[in-house]
Amino acid sequence: MKINHLTSAEENLMKLLWKLKSFYLKDIMEQHPDPKPHQNTVSTYLKILIEKGYLSTQKEGRIFKYQTTVPLEEYRKFLLIELSDNFFNGSGKEIVGFLISENLVSAEGLKGYSIDINPVEKKEPDFKYANEILNPKKEKKKSKDKKKKKKKEK
Repeated sequence: MKINHLTSAEENLMKLLWKLKSFYLKDIMEQHPDPKPHQNTVSTYLKILIEKGYLSTQKEGRIFKYQTTVPLEEYRKFLLIELSDNFFNGSGKEIVGFLISENLVSAEGLKGYSIDINPVEKKEPDFKYANEILNPKKEKKKSKDKKKKKKKEK
């Protein structure tokens, strides 16, 4: 499934639609927070989201019932891959390092996650980088201690 980009307005509307999953236009108007957009504006956005493949419709008499077709998790994955490719050279390690350096996630918070291996490869995981990320200060201390020992030996 190819996922298309959303504008910020489309994305904000989709956040509500993902919560509703299946809905009518009147449901959107009732659930939308204030200030509520005009019904014609919402209808226009719904048409755009159908064209982009985010929604499907089913006609029930004279009205349409809408349903989300792209799950929120798929859209989040799409955005994260784009972010990774465009700003972090496609490297998960760079993303995690950035999150830690900006105090957006703590090393303690990462300790509960395990590293999975592709079962086809059947090789041991390399925990060198995980240890660097989880214990950055300890690694720096070790390297400083080694440098001091080398200076003393000379």
